[in-house]
Amino acid sequence: MTEQPHLGEVVVAADDLERRVRELAEAVSADYEGKDLLLIGVLKGAVFFLADLMRSLRIDCEVDFMAISSYGSSTKSSGVVRILKDLDAAIEGRHVLIVEDIIDSGLTLQYLLRNLAGRGPASLEVCALLLKPSSSQAQLAPRYVGFEIPDRFVVGYGLDHAERYRALPYVAVLEA
Repeated sequence: MTEQPHLGEVVVAADDLERRVRELAEAVSADYEGKDLLLIGVLKGAVFFLADLMRSLRIDCEVDFMAISSYGSSTKSSGVVRILKDLDAAIEGRHVLIVEDIIDSGLTLQYLLRNLAGRGPASLEVCALLLKPSSSQAQLAPRYVGFEIPDRFVVGYGLDHAERYRALPYVAVLEA
């Protein structure tokens, strides 16, 4: 019988998530005031973060979603990126902010940025809730970052392992 993973250390508490999302929303609101902002949520992990961020914004914006995959049910990226759901609307001439749950290796986001840049947005930036700087294989500089976290596999607040743990109100390490 294989051992089931369990939750370990809480990396980001619920109160800290709530506070930091409000701070990020203030920065985004100030930077994009008067601009035609489109938030692109990366499914499924960024849904909680995107919803909370949008509710805290002081500016109008639109939202669209993409679903991309490089993990499957593993805890390590396969390195192969697949678009499972593309955008519903064109982004040409729009100010686009990708809302991402976590930047791990950075390879998936690097692919997404190249793909979207080719569609002619007025600007293209990234707002990531979590960043693992120690494991970044890509040279990425997200405009907004919620928290830098250790190089451990985490779940909660939208992040999952095999579709489990997304609804946790905090981010915790998943132990083997």
